[in-house]
Amino acid sequence: MDRLKELLNSIKEGGTSVEEGLTKLRDLPFADVGHTKFDLHRELRNGFPEVIYAENKTPEQVSDIFCKLRDRCSVLATRVSAETAEYVIKTCSGAEYNRLGRTLSFVKDPIHYKEGEVRIITAGTSDLPVAEESLVTCRMFGCRAELISDVGVAGIHRLFDRLEEIRRAKVIIVTAGMEGALAGVVGGLVSQPVIAVPTSVGYGAAFGGISALLGMLTSCAGGITVVNIDNGFGAACAAVRIINTMQG
Repeated sequence: MDRLKELLNSIKEGGTSVEEGLTKLRDLPFADVGHTKFDLHRELRNGFPEVIYAENKTPEQVSDIFCKLRDRCSVLATRVSAETAEYVIKTCSGAEYNRLGRTLSFVKDPIHYKEGEVRIITAGTSDLPVAEESLVTCRMFGCRAELISDVGVAGIHRLFDRLEEIRRAKVIIVTAGMEGALAGVVGGLVSQPVIAVPTSVGYGAAFGGISALLGMLTSCAGGITVVNIDNGFGAACAAVRIINTMQG
């Protein structure tokens, strides 16, 4: 979006001719690197840029996309293996890897944070990889976010100990596996929007997160939004949209 504004201002002020502007605009909608065509107008349409989903892509493919985007803007990649991250960091200087959240990021320009904070809480330490994905995504998209870990219902006093801190947030993301009960408990204690993320954590009958998903969907605490299993990225995007709406 910033590049488009710069180009339009340059045309307006005479620094760039209309013909030169048209030539540059041809490259703005998407970029083609052969195996991938990535969307460069997504931020203009919905407020945040396209993100690289790295799972099932080769290290070379991720590197091609990451380096091409890095020349234009800040970059975020999710579901990045350690092997892929090592390769990309060697080819794209400045990339930073969050091993726990499996995210790879590059900040081109300083992030201007919006008003309002997202609080991300987890039921257990095993939910941290999904929560870290949410945390990095929120921050990359200009939302202040903090993480509170291991406050699940098996020791509910831990949640009550942090409740006032949680209530100061504008949006709350609850990440939980097993039966997913934490989302309903939090939803019954706060007035802010609650986004629930079921995780694939739990013993056999948890069915890889399905039990948590169904528990969150059928919660008696009204108004909880539920995203897909292990979708920390999607939860963060929903939180960013809510924060963006509050700015207006």
